Formats: sequence, C-alpha cells, structure tokens
Amino acid sequence: MSDQVIVSRSDGVCEVRLNRPEKRNAITLAMYAALTEALNEARADDSVRVVLLSGEGASFTAGNDLNDFMGQPELNDDNSAVSFLRTLPAFRKVLIAAVHGQTVGIGVTLLLHCDLVLAARSAQMSMPFVKLGLVPEAGSSLLLPRLVGHHRAAELLLLGKPFDAAAALSMGMVNRLTEDAALMDEARALARAVAQQPPAALFATKRLLRSETGTVTGRIEEELEAFRAQLGSAEFKNAVQAVFGAGRRS
Repeated sequence: MSDQVIVSRSDGVCEVRLNRPEKRNAITLAMYAALTEALNEARADDSVRVVLLSGEGASFTAGNDLNDFMGQPELNDDNSAVSFLRTLPAFRKVLIAAVHGQTVGIGVTLLLHCDLVLAARSAQMSMPFVKLGLVPEAGSSLLLPRLVGHHRAAELLLLGKPFDAAAALSMGMVNRLTEDAALMDEARALARAVAQQPPAALFATKRLLRSETGTVTGRIEEELEAFRAQLGSAEFKNAVQAVFGAGRRS
C-alpha cells in the first residue's frame, strides 16, 4: 500500500486516508492503485462493514494529478484510474466520505457513489472537467442529474463553477455539515454507528438503494426477496432478541 494512501481498521470500520497534503491530495495513478487495493481488501475482510474516506492536510483532494495523467494518457483496462472507477459502483459495503477544503473533480464525483457524506462548513467543491477540455467521469453525467436535476447538473458540469458545502447540502450531495475541527470525530462516530448494524441487512439495504430496478413493482419484488432471506436468518432473530428482550418470540 502506498504511503500516500493510509489504511487502518478498527471496530468494523476501514479508514482510507489520502496522504499527499503538499499537493492537496491530488491523486496519481499509483494512488488510484492503492485506493483500489484498499477497497478490494475491505470488501474481502468480513470484519469490515464500513469504509471511511478522508484526506490529510488542507483538502480532501484536488482531483487528478494532471501531470501524472498526461505522462500516461492511455485509459485502457490496465489503467489504475479505470480500475478504481469500475470498483466504485460495485462496492457492496457502506462507503462514507468526510470532505473538507478544496475538493475538485473526482473528489466530488466519487461522492455520488458514497452512501453517506459529511462536509466541513468551509469545504469548496467544483467539477471543472469542461474547463480543462475534458468530460465528466465516474458516472457523474448520469448520477448527478438524478440527484440534483438536469438543469442544475448542467450548470455544475458545463460551467464548472465552485460551490460551497451549504450548497452541496441543499442539493442533497452531503448529509450534514460539521465544524471544520469536528469533521473527523463526527465522521468516525457515524462510521462506527453504521458498522454496528446487522451486516447482512446492512449490505442488502445498500444493494437495494443502489439497485437499477426502475419500477415500483419490480423493486417491491426485489425487496421481498431480500426480506424473505433476512426473515429466516439468525441475524434477524438475534436482533429482535436484542431489541425486545429474551421474552419476545420471533
């Protein structure tokens, strides 16, 4: 694992921290490889239920390190950035981000794949792809209009104008704001609270939330399938007993 991506595990939470503060955590291809490795290891570790993403120093991330990318422009299947982008939508465990400072490009679009996002009040976000002669990535051309509506998404992506944490909250891109100094304490507390939930139910609920089943009737059937599986599980029986006491029959 790269020393520019620091990974630690505790209490069901895998914390993945970008650690290139002198470059505002601009992400290199080597860092993308380390991020993908961290997510894959977390996915394979049964003790991990939540991954918490954060950044060291003054920024969450300034986005891609363009000098690094321009030196290796081939976006083929072997490219580590491509591997990371393909890992995000398939990641089955809960993904939480703690965002602060200047957050640019992939730093914003990866939030669309997170299940919960906390942002420091001072956070400033932007997606300047078009300004740089590029196009959006990480599925943001689909996910952002779904979240904020077509016209607002067009303004954010076509103009690349910065927006602050309060605007991100009003658009539903973050769950809540924190004071800058409290960001990581609150993010870790949230991650631990999520990690304490029954894991099979937790992961099944994430899968349902991210499902591409587009009709109400289709989603009801998908939910019923998951509900039946949980109803017969020891996890359900143990949870009921924990909530209602040993005298309650399931």
